[in-house]
Amino acid sequence: MTRIRADRPSVTINYVARTDERPRYYANDHSRDTVVIEEHGMAASDGRHEVLGLDTAGVALVDAPTAVTDFADKANFPAYAEEIEALLLRETGADVVIVTGPPILRFSERSGKAGSSDNSHPARFAHVDLSDATARGFSAQRQPAEGDIVRAAHYNVWRVLSPAPQDVPLAICDARSVTGEELLLADAIFDSPSGDWSFEGYVVAHDPAHRWLWFPDMTTDEAIIFKTHDSRDGGARCVPHVAFDDPLCDDEAPPRISVEARAIAYWREGGDRGKGKLP
Repeated sequence: MTRIRADRPSVTINYVARTDERPRYYANDHSRDTVVIEEHGMAASDGRHEVLGLDTAGVALVDAPTAVTDFADKANFPAYAEEIEALLLRETGADVVIVTGPPILRFSERSGKAGSSDNSHPARFAHVDLSDATARGFSAQRQPAEGDIVRAAHYNVWRVLSPAPQDVPLAICDARSVTGEELLLADAIFDSPSGDWSFEGYVVAHDPAHRWLWFPDMTTDEAIIFKTHDSRDGGARCVPHVAFDDPLCDDEAPPRISVEARAIAYWREGGDRGKGKLP
């Protein structure tokens, strides 16, 4: 199918203002957030027409058919984890991939389902899920016992479950335009009836040099893979990301439903799969 180029000359990206208070944000009760939003108009390039790679831009759009049809059914979680493991082994060249939790369903506000399940709101301000310190800790907790691990990288795998066009797509910031100075330490808090727990992540301050990408008209058989941490220097370390309203998507478009999985990839010293596939 021939796709028309879908650059957006200006979309609203919600950045986070620099303040004297350390930002906190909650998965389920955003009324408790201390994040101060700064809206900025930024261009968003059609990633389908870009030369991208996980170790350069920090993001890739890949063919990733799934046999899972009901992501709300916990019985399907192991099968989806196996799909994600196989996908990341293929796309990264890692020796081991460990999926770190169940898939996360998210809904655009127009669906009326945002907030209907744990962590189901779209991410409405630019962020990176894990700080370097948090990622290193999670990598150590999950690290395989066998073999000398020389590299660990965290990835998110994001796919839509609703038909195109998506009213609230995902924007990814090209890692080559991220300096690190815009990454602000913040507390991501997961509030639940059994009690709150948290870890450290990053929220993102505005930088006019940021280069935003998006992927229009996604299908369920495609997936965006993007990196949230890499222990290896010399390439993409992490990519900020955020949900945004497509200004050219009308009110008759189906509300976006998406599913996200998170995983850690490991490389062993002298492993058969080498140092990882480069684009």
